[in-house]
Amino acid sequence: MNSEHQTLALILFSVFIAVTLGITTWVSRNRHGSAEEFYAGGRLFSPMENGFAIAGDYMSAASFLGISGLIALFGYDGLLYSVGFLVAWLLVLFLVAELVRNCGRFTLADVVAARMSERPVRIAAGISSVVVSVLYLVAQMVGAGSLVGLLLGGSGAAARTLTVIGVGALMVVYVSFGGMRATTWIQIVKAVLLMGGAITLTVLVLLRFHGNFGQLLTSAAERSGYGARFLGPGLRYGGDWTARVDFMSLGLALVLGTAGLPHILSRFYTVPTARAARRSVVWAIGLIGGFYLMTIVLGFGAAALLGPDRVRASNASGNTAVPLLAAFLGGGAESTGGAVLFAFVAAIAFATILAVVAGITLASSASVAHDLYASLKRRHARQRSEVAVARVAAVGIGAVAIGLGLVAQDLNVAFLVGLAFAVAASANLPVLLYSLFWRGFTTRGAVWSVYGGLVPAVLLVVLSPVVSGSPESLFPGVDFQYFPLQNPGIVSIPLGFLAGWLGTVTSGEEPDERRHAETEVRSLTGAGAV
Repeated sequence: MNSEHQTLALILFSVFIAVTLGITTWVSRNRHGSAEEFYAGGRLFSPMENGFAIAGDYMSAASFLGISGLIALFGYDGLLYSVGFLVAWLLVLFLVAELVRNCGRFTLADVVAARMSERPVRIAAGISSVVVSVLYLVAQMVGAGSLVGLLLGGSGAAARTLTVIGVGALMVVYVSFGGMRATTWIQIVKAVLLMGGAITLTVLVLLRFHGNFGQLLTSAAERSGYGARFLGPGLRYGGDWTARVDFMSLGLALVLGTAGLPHILSRFYTVPTARAARRSVVWAIGLIGGFYLMTIVLGFGAAALLGPDRVRASNASGNTAVPLLAAFLGGGAESTGGAVLFAFVAAIAFATILAVVAGITLASSASVAHDLYASLKRRHARQRSEVAVARVAAVGIGAVAIGLGLVAQDLNVAFLVGLAFAVAASANLPVLLYSLFWRGFTTRGAVWSVYGGLVPAVLLVVLSPVVSGSPESLFPGVDFQYFPLQNPGIVSIPLGFLAGWLGTVTSGEEPDERRHAETEVRSLTGAGAV
């Protein structure tokens, strides 16, 4: 794109950044510095507001950039991400949302520690939450780098590095000064913009094919070079047994991982009641469902109108398919219409990244302060000191995410999020479900469940083709690949459940029936909930 078009996109970026910084400044002047204000926004949001914020938190760069790119490159196999991300919310609605709101206060560890020995459980849950959050943050950093690298063309390498650093700095500012209230409003604004952009592009794609979705699929298959195979399973996850098992592993991680994501669970504490939390999820499902249906149209639209080769030439992982499609639909990258539409979509994608990283950073810094720090310093800690620790933790987490984001710049963002989901489903979901539904669950079972899912999941990722052993790996020049699958979920998720069961039956600990009864009554009725 020429310099004028680049300038237009950068102006739109700057406008959104200015608006979000304005929101953060306004909120920071009206806060009173309590932990409830910083972590939960005072619990004052309505179900509709929180539903939009949940959707804004969940519809990340992986959704807008990564999924459409995977569909454009691999057709049917890319659909698994859209389906998995949406189906996961049924589990959240029916099993998690209301119970978590009643049992917890700020973090996942609040729910688990309600009837356990607090210190070991909080440390385990806090470590797991931070690991999941950092993995998720890396995906957003990679998406931001890919977007700005495309925008600035020849200076892409340096621009991607500076963008990753800039996004990290902005997320620290949002969280440190605005807390949950500012983060929520940023997510609401972003959700509205993202839905508007997705609807606009979807309508333009369908108009190209006169509203005939069948014609769109046929054109995508013809342009792909794979013919009818493009519309059936197997291009990415077909062939040998390894690819097929990887497909099942990914699906398992996507469906089960959402209920264990710290930044999603923390959103249920921003509403006043459990009923409001449940209604928030209903709002979120409506928005998220509509959005993921549109990513299917955008992915096949990019395959039909641009072709996989053009998408791959811009970014090998397909992360830039939607911005390229926007430029094409507007009349081409060199036209004014193409430049305006490209800039609009690029700004929305950038807004998406900023909003999501703010939510994830807030959740992970809350885990550091409320779980790790407070569990070690509980007798001497005050609310204000805990909030101060959370702000410092945001800086540290941002620095780690920036470093990893620079290393992983060539991986698909949806794929990176799939790894985060696998770790969340392995370490967080088993302990959460056991705590809510198993009367005999013990402290040892909780600790073993977290570490029994977390350690294998992370270890298997390190030993997988993602990190070494292939040209597409993070470190293609070395080979310490011993695990054949790219996603560890099919192994690590059962291990998390198994470790929790094994720890409980071998602990010899007598469950506290009184505390369990109190937790059960509170989870089901809301009596005594904060």
